[in-house]
Amino acid sequence: MPLNLDDKKAVVADIGAQVANAQTIVLAEYRGIPVGELTKLRASAREQGVYLRVLKNTLARRAVQGTQFEALGESMVGPLIYGISVDPIASARVLNDFSKTKDTLVIKAGSYNGKQLDVEGVKALANIPGRDQLISMLLGVMLAPVSSMARVLGAVAAQKSEEAPVA
Repeated sequence: MPLNLDDKKAVVADIGAQVANAQTIVLAEYRGIPVGELTKLRASAREQGVYLRVLKNTLARRAVQGTQFEALGESMVGPLIYGISVDPIASARVLNDFSKTKDTLVIKAGSYNGKQLDVEGVKALANIPGRDQLISMLLGVMLAPVSSMARVLGAVAAQKSEEAPVA
């Protein structure tokens, strides 16, 4: 059922609101994916905080006009699913992980921080550790000297207690 003008304006406004807060947009061709698989992809995207939607390309072009994602307009051709996220890595990771299991989902392009990304750029972005992983890695690095010092002090204390005469 075709959209009337008011519906189209509402879609553009909704997408425009998502794009205004986004850091990353990833475009992928979804031709040939069964509805059940798309439902799983949408559920995975929701868990990661990614706004995932199939859109008419003309409406998507209109929604990104005047934003940092305007250069993506040239790549908006064919049946596309749009992954939009505030997290710089989330949309790239969700679509890249799904494309590894389903050959029918083909990543076409992306944009991060005003820079247009090709397929390899999107895959590289998807492989960057997420915020939680980076925090845990940082904590591990920060705690390593403290735990090493605690082990040394514990060993010294144990050695001293062995050397002490039993009364």
